[in-house]
Amino acid sequence: MNHTTKKTDRPPYGLIAVLMVGAFIAFLNNTLLNIALPTIMKDLKVEPSTVQWLATGFMLVNGILIPISAFLIQKFSVRRLFLAAMGLFTLGTILGGFAHVFPLLLAGRMIQASGSAIMMPLLMNVMLTSFPIEKRGTAMGVFGLVLMFAPAIGPTLSGWIVEHYDWRMLFHFITPIAIIVILLGFFLLKDKKDKVDLRLDFISVLLSTVGFGGILYGFSSAGTDGWDSPIVYETLIVGVISLVTFIVRQLKQDKPMLNFSIFKYPMFALSSTISMVVTMALFSGMLLLPIYVQTIRGISPIDAGLMLLPGAIIMAIMMPITGKLFDIFGGRILAIIGLIITVVTTYYFSKLTLDTTYKHLIILYTIRMFGMSMVNMPVTTNGLNQLPTRFYPHGTAMNSTLQQVSGAIGTALLVTVMSTRSVTHGKEIAASAMKHVTGHPTAAMLVQMKHQIQMKAMLEGINDAFFVATFIAAVALILALFIKRAKQAEDPKAENSSGQKVAVKLDGN
Repeated sequence: MNHTTKKTDRPPYGLIAVLMVGAFIAFLNNTLLNIALPTIMKDLKVEPSTVQWLATGFMLVNGILIPISAFLIQKFSVRRLFLAAMGLFTLGTILGGFAHVFPLLLAGRMIQASGSAIMMPLLMNVMLTSFPIEKRGTAMGVFGLVLMFAPAIGPTLSGWIVEHYDWRMLFHFITPIAIIVILLGFFLLKDKKDKVDLRLDFISVLLSTVGFGGILYGFSSAGTDGWDSPIVYETLIVGVISLVTFIVRQLKQDKPMLNFSIFKYPMFALSSTISMVVTMALFSGMLLLPIYVQTIRGISPIDAGLMLLPGAIIMAIMMPITGKLFDIFGGRILAIIGLIITVVTTYYFSKLTLDTTYKHLIILYTIRMFGMSMVNMPVTTNGLNQLPTRFYPHGTAMNSTLQQVSGAIGTALLVTVMSTRSVTHGKEIAASAMKHVTGHPTAAMLVQMKHQIQMKAMLEGINDAFFVATFIAAVALILALFIKRAKQAEDPKAENSSGQKVAVKLDGN
């Protein structure tokens, strides 16, 4: 027997607004730090392979904690989770602002990550349960608009602060805002949750931590230590074995910590796969372009930030528009158009030269972000729309976890391609250059020649990495051809008032 129910309650806009402000602050702080990394390297006297752990460590903690978020969302109220998450984030921000040595700064970043890991799945779950399926695209679009303003202003603001103040100001100016958000949450969030009979399976937590943590650490270390390093392949092996054991254990449990049975819903499985592939391609621009702009071209931090600003603004503006179009046309056509644009622009980024103009970079990056804006939110929303309501916490947690893992894999893959190909090109360029050397070059000439060879080799390595990213984006485009408009699946475990199992289905287009 089918019972059709339709959501008529007014969405809790006040609750959503407070959650969005908190998530915005977390997103903003994450993008603020990227442009400041070269300055932090000089000030704290650390190597690039060390300073990159400010980003990698953040991903590592997210990858470990996000799988637990599905349990936390079901167990605790939004108010308690939000205040705990923002409290941890604020504590980490204060610690980072007063860090005088790198280990203290890294500890602050990882404490921040422990708070932000809960924020995104929590907000996504509230959004999914607050809006009916036919209005969810528009709601997610507005949600994307708010959050995209963080990466829009982050790099430019960071560049300006780093040029005029100490890099610690990046943390200091966030701290009072975070405290205000905590106070708003304390006084405005009033939701309560009935006592839920859920217990955390500590064996699953351990397996999840070792599994996701090992894979993230292994791939992240590969970019600096190389794939033949024991620390890389040993942690990957341990991570994979632990993850497989974790998945098998979850499938056998009545109340799993992270429910892998959601992959039996084809549109969710497809959307998760596409999101992972797109995230890997996205990291090519986020990772390689700043290296090209600042290291090879010598462009200042504020100009590097300004270069990314138009693309981020376009992406932010497009979010609500894309959400509305998703409600009308579905995710397939948007994803296909967006991925065609992404593939083409990523290919053109593999043709960078030492003389590529600043204007050309801005235009190409902006068009690429326009394409990306039509992919992520529609694809993710379409997949989540197919899940029964009780699976939303697991769906949002699964998506967030897989994005962290794919981000680490994408970073490691592209850094490895860039590094290994730079070495190969360096040898080829040096051999060619020596053939044209006449007489006995001076020491100054040799130093200048070595610098030019290094810059050209790194440029070719970056181009090769962008070329690999083009193929990654093309895989996502092929997968997008199989997207169908999702309808919410029937839930065979829903029960009516008499205790009989019935199928509950929400209306939706």
